[in-house]
Amino acid sequence: MFSKEARKQFSFLRVLWGTALVLFITLLTPPVRRIFFEALGRWFYIFLISFSIATLLTPLMIWIADRTGLVDNPGGRKIHARATPLLGGVAVAVAFITALSVNMILDTKEIVLIACGTVVAVIGLIDDWRNIPARYKLLIQVVAVLVLIRYGIILDLFPKGTSLGYGLNAVLTILWIVGLTNAMNFIDGMDGLATGVAAIISLFMGLVAFQTDQPFMGWIAIGMLGSCLGFLPFNFSLGTKRQASIFLGDAGSTFFGFVLSTLAIKAAWADNDPIVSFATPVLIFWVLIYDMAYISIERIITGKVKSFRDWIDYVGTDHIHHRLLAVLGDRRKVVLFIFFLCATLGISAITLRGATTTDGILTVLQAFLITLIVSILEYTGRNRNGSGS
Repeated sequence: MFSKEARKQFSFLRVLWGTALVLFITLLTPPVRRIFFEALGRWFYIFLISFSIATLLTPLMIWIADRTGLVDNPGGRKIHARATPLLGGVAVAVAFITALSVNMILDTKEIVLIACGTVVAVIGLIDDWRNIPARYKLLIQVVAVLVLIRYGIILDLFPKGTSLGYGLNAVLTILWIVGLTNAMNFIDGMDGLATGVAAIISLFMGLVAFQTDQPFMGWIAIGMLGSCLGFLPFNFSLGTKRQASIFLGDAGSTFFGFVLSTLAIKAAWADNDPIVSFATPVLIFWVLIYDMAYISIERIITGKVKSFRDWIDYVGTDHIHHRLLAVLGDRRKVVLFIFFLCATLGISAITLRGATTTDGILTVLQAFLITLIVSILEYTGRNRNGSGS
């Protein structure tokens, strides 16, 4: 029999699903659509469409995954207790792509972004099903980024007029997108964590988009936010200790990371100050950057990895959520702590609009000091629990 908490959660999800169905049908009617486009805003319509589709599709993905055996079984370094469906990424990707496709005029770069993100998600889905070797997944991600670069989605940190400048920009673009794509995948180790982090990143990217009058960036960010929030109730239970009903899987986490990191490159973050333009997305993505940098340095120093092949194949329990668990002792507290950390740094990012170079440097320094405090807490917790790995 289900516990009282579980029955309450099921009731909530049924009500949510029914509400999403009514909302979706209402939004499809031409008069309502016209009201949103002419008065309430296209962005709000995209948000509600993506939210409702993600909510409606997620139970279907649970049903399909249960019947096809596409589930994540417990064991090894995994911390969940029962087999859990892995098709959440399909729900969020379909919701996001559908909401954007039917509600905005896509230019070539947006189409390429969505197409490449879809390829990465499909590879992630195949990996969830058949376990693709890490080096092959990495190769496909690099090829996807090269396609983006071919269509002009590339960092602009060095002068483009020279071969050297273009080459450096291309290399940094690959490192940025591939690094953050995998960082989002790495952080997907506790219920709701990757989904919530993606939602927070999307929120602050959307706010910056509206600050800087970039409607296309805002629509994409708000579409991602709606997809995340529509899926999150099935992936994270705040009020109960019930395990997630479904996981994102590699399809969802890599899709989030790829699309959001690419959008960061496509966006214009500041008018005339390259330092502020650099600092704003770095702050929004700081938690992912910090975790990727921390585990890379720590694994090299401790000798856990001795080559690039070792690095891409290494699977460990040394990510930020694992480290904080030793300090806080509760998974939900860890997830909420990381959410608050992301939000704090995101608020710092949106305050940089119109800031000076000095402001940008000081804000990044502040983020570094915050994560230094977190690192000290992690180290203390790890030593207290007698674990040095």
